[in-house]
Amino acid sequence: MKILCLLSHPAQFYFFKNTITRLRELGDTVTVLIKTKDILEELLNETGWEYENILPVVRGKSRRAIIGSLLKRDDKVLQITRKTKADLLMGSDASLAHAAKLLGKPCLSFTEDDYAVIHYLADLTFPFTRHIITPEICDVGKWESKKIGYKGYMKLAYLHPDYFTPDRSKVNIPVNKPYYLIRLSGLNAHHDFGIKGISKEVLRKIIEMLSETGNVFINSEIRSSYCFPDLHIDFPPIDIHHYLNYAEMLVSDSQSMSMEAAMLGTPSIRISDFSGRISVLEELEKKYSLTYGVKPSDEQGIFDTVNKLLNMPDRKEIFQARRKKMLNDKIDVTAFLTWFIHDYPASAIVMKKLPEFQYKFGVRSSEFGVKMS
Repeated sequence: MKILCLLSHPAQFYFFKNTITRLRELGDTVTVLIKTKDILEELLNETGWEYENILPVVRGKSRRAIIGSLLKRDDKVLQITRKTKADLLMGSDASLAHAAKLLGKPCLSFTEDDYAVIHYLADLTFPFTRHIITPEICDVGKWESKKIGYKGYMKLAYLHPDYFTPDRSKVNIPVNKPYYLIRLSGLNAHHDFGIKGISKEVLRKIIEMLSETGNVFINSEIRSSYCFPDLHIDFPPIDIHHYLNYAEMLVSDSQSMSMEAAMLGTPSIRISDFSGRISVLEELEKKYSLTYGVKPSDEQGIFDTVNKLLNMPDRKEIFQARRKKMLNDKIDVTAFLTWFIHDYPASAIVMKKLPEFQYKFGVRSSEFGVKMS
């Protein structure tokens, strides 16, 4: 099968990388497209994959700029789909669904955000896509008939222990003291309009609290907006998860990195207006206690949560036990995705008729009464 995949974010590179490798091993041809976003192109270059950047200039933050950028991508993806004679398009970008619909091709859209959070993107994408592949807990609104839900998280496709092994030698931080990571995102995605993160005043207080027991490092997309240059840290993009794994705690306004911390069993506090609104993070907080969400306006709640984690005895061991419980509940996402894409569209028929089929990919089937072949 000829597959066209558009990567729109560094997290999508990680999500697809193992699956794309396996699909190619199975004989599928996968053409990779990207658009300029953070460290995405660096990651592709380090991996050595061939790719085409269809949007090399960083777009503006206004709605007009976002719409203009989408129209450019629509045109590019349409041209490349025709050129490569792709049988299937996959990713999260609306341009894939538009091109697929115009050419009568199937498109698989991948997300782990609820419709209410990404409704602008969803309204541009879901009407034109064939299936929406998402963690089963996610709400896709009125597009439920297109949903293929799986028992897992997108981040498990690359941070499950079968696919990621932490390596302390890749972490260029002295081992004489524990360290804490603070991640500040740019909040410039289509769904970030009006969303607040960590204020400078709150950040200063958090740094003071964490500094009492360890080193504090800030990794930021908005460096010029804050006045803590001595704390900034840059690390090789490909090694970011090793740094996150060995951190004592993550404090962040990034939903994506908070999810990654939870997959690794690293305690995390996410400070964002999105707190309480994203199903996958709510499950990780309420069911597994692997992350904590606090609204930016609740400053006392932020400081109380930081104190709670700082004063938790055997914090790392407790969070690793919670992580183990979560992993025991979930499937091997990469194995599932490889099967689903490679066998598509037959796989979609199977999942609609027998969703339990996914438990062949790693979860303990006896708990669900599924007979394994």
